[in-house]
Amino acid sequence: MEHRIWHKSYSPKVPTSINYEDISMPQILGRTAQKYPDRDALIFMGKKITYHELDILVNRFANALINIGIKPGDRVSLLLPNIPQIVVAYYGIWRSGAVPVPNNPLYTDRELEHQFNDSGSTSLITLDLLAPRMLALRPKTKIKQIISCHINDYLPFPLKQLYPILKRAMYKKFEKAPNFYEYIQLIDTGESKPPDISFSLDDLALIPYTGGTTGPSKGVVLTHRNVSYITQGVKIWFYDLQDMYERELAVFPFFHLAGFTAVMNACVLTGWTDVLVPRPEPKAVLDMMLKYKPTIIPAVPTIYVGLLGLPKFRESDLSFVKGFFSGAAPMALETINALKKATGADVVEAYGMTESTTIITLTPWRGTLKAGSVGVPIPDTDLKIVDLDTGTKEMKVGEEGEVIFKGPQMCQGYYNKPDETANSIRDGWFYTGDIGKMDEDGYVYIVDRKKDMIIAGGFNIYPRDIDEVLFEHPKVLEACAIGIPDDYRGETVKAFVVPVPGETLTHEELDAFCRERLSAYKVPKMYEFMKELPKSAVGKILRKDLRAKEDAKRKEKK
Repeated sequence: MEHRIWHKSYSPKVPTSINYEDISMPQILGRTAQKYPDRDALIFMGKKITYHELDILVNRFANALINIGIKPGDRVSLLLPNIPQIVVAYYGIWRSGAVPVPNNPLYTDRELEHQFNDSGSTSLITLDLLAPRMLALRPKTKIKQIISCHINDYLPFPLKQLYPILKRAMYKKFEKAPNFYEYIQLIDTGESKPPDISFSLDDLALIPYTGGTTGPSKGVVLTHRNVSYITQGVKIWFYDLQDMYERELAVFPFFHLAGFTAVMNACVLTGWTDVLVPRPEPKAVLDMMLKYKPTIIPAVPTIYVGLLGLPKFRESDLSFVKGFFSGAAPMALETINALKKATGADVVEAYGMTESTTIITLTPWRGTLKAGSVGVPIPDTDLKIVDLDTGTKEMKVGEEGEVIFKGPQMCQGYYNKPDETANSIRDGWFYTGDIGKMDEDGYVYIVDRKKDMIIAGGFNIYPRDIDEVLFEHPKVLEACAIGIPDDYRGETVKAFVVPVPGETLTHEELDAFCRERLSAYKVPKMYEFMKELPKSAVGKILRKDLRAKEDAKRKEKK
């Protein structure tokens, strides 16, 4: 590969290139179930499902899908949190020859209608609580079948008694709805042998959707090769973690590619145990850590900040943790150091996107961490920084430009969007839209998104620079800066700030703090104090929502 830079601090135990095994994830599940049949694959609220049991459930579900008319190539949307059924559904859909389309259960009906129709989904697997909405939405989509999963399908006794099946009265209304099925009943009808369905590694495996930060969300085309190869790459990176013996806390939702790749599929490949977290909150995460003692904990920085704020976290023996994995948003150096001090565990940051099947760079495992860096390109991944105007001139070490990459994890483009695909994939390189730089050792630093850049008085301002300074203030819990229209400067900077509970902050206090640390043109001209900032399902602060809030205010004034 032509632009990869390897450095002295990079582990010699990780190869620069991998001899990938040409095998799909559903085939890997079958192999893992044979190698480690009695190993716990999933733990959900105390209920344990072994790899042998999971493999049988997947076969039963795949056959049940075929029995109700789902054919190879059909799109099947998923609308589920981290419960056992989402794992069974992903792998069952694959074994039926169909294509899963993961969706965020927190999305509005309008957002879901767009994704269902854009993907051409003809079936939907959803949570019982969402079933009434989805039945009402169905006439506006191409969806024919709806499969409903109960939260208590896999709860152990006596917890099962605390969650009675959603309310038989409600389900009686649904029983006459055409093509409406209950998951547990379908499982009981499917055969336990795998269906006789085959597909190529280059066939479509998944259509996940981008966050829709610049318009309607786009479906990303990922193949079985993309999905399998990136999972094999994750395993190689964490070279000293043992097959079968690790436990991973599934904080990242599986409808998001961070959870899909680095947790769900990584565990299936290695025979690790997934401890499912249906609703990630710091206190619940800590309780599950202490109960199940996971060795690997992946989460977003907001979860780690919340954990560090719990006295019980700082007082507990957490020596069982081998590593923390952070993605979806940058993690402050103070947070990294506090985690290492509290546990002694390594911290790895990832940079990637839906279009990279999750990962482009990682900080070296057991290697050198550099403040502000998202690490180095993973094996078989080329990355370079090019100029913002033409995207053809490679920038020098330390110079900022657009991050572009290529490798086995790179998507095939956007579903049914040839123009968008041609704009993003040029000469075999994917143009990320992120502004970054690379140092002499090959460490990558993400400065900001091109679309988030603020242009004030002719100066380019990266809001992340401002966010990071505000995060340093001892009274600031969270912060996010945006550009808003300004008659004189074109744009000016406004910061949204969440104070640490119990603390008070003033505009003047923050202004003085920022002026000591930022160039004058970067200092926010306005501050708005909030109780919380809008976040995605994985805890990423949504800058776009704050911009929309400001846009709405301006329209009201007009």
